[in-house]
Amino acid sequence: MSRVAIVAALEREVRPLVKGWRVIKKEHEGRRFRLFEKDEVVMVCGGIGSEAARRAAEAVISLYQPHTIYSVGFAGGLDAALKVGDIVRPARIVDASDGSRVAVDGGQGVLISFPAVASPEQKCKLRESYGAQAVDMEAAAVAHAAEARGIKFAAIKAISDQADFELQPTERFVNPDGSFAEARFALFAAVRPWLWPKVSRLARNSSRASRALCGALAAVIRR
Repeated sequence: MSRVAIVAALEREVRPLVKGWRVIKKEHEGRRFRLFEKDEVVMVCGGIGSEAARRAAEAVISLYQPHTIYSVGFAGGLDAALKVGDIVRPARIVDASDGSRVAVDGGQGVLISFPAVASPEQKCKLRESYGAQAVDMEAAAVAHAAEARGIKFAAIKAISDQADFELQPTERFVNPDGSFAEARFALFAAVRPWLWPKVSRLARNSSRASRALCGALAAVIRR
């Protein structure tokens, strides 16, 4: 049993934090999950998207019975004031797929979970429609899993792309289990030189966001 469970999408988002943690593999409903354990905290990197996040959240809740579950990872900024590496702890999670909302104690602002990588135009519409400051793909699914089981929920997100940054659509590189086909994406980008500056910038942004996220999570764990 662990008092706190953390659900991230990809290991690269939290690698600086979980380096040195105990790694264990467990099965839940026919799927195997790679988990990181330290003291009374367990981390699972469930994959990209709402379904992957839901499966990971349900698995870690069933296997560890935590009293609190966090959705953590990268988010896109909708508010122009948010810069790469800024930390967002929302007070409300909105699911763009159905408009449902989950309140979070002690947070501030709105995080919206959107089913795809949002373009700058979509980011603008999400901000105007929902009053949201940031967008991700997984938090709502984790929040719903926690709410259904009466478990305390919170979210910590690090901004990896600002409101005006246009990401290359990556849905085709997400495997059915939510993992990211890095080798396939690298090959795709390698033969398209016009993408190199943007991919390079995204890599730098991701590294900065990861360091900020892991610092914020380390502070939470110490408390």
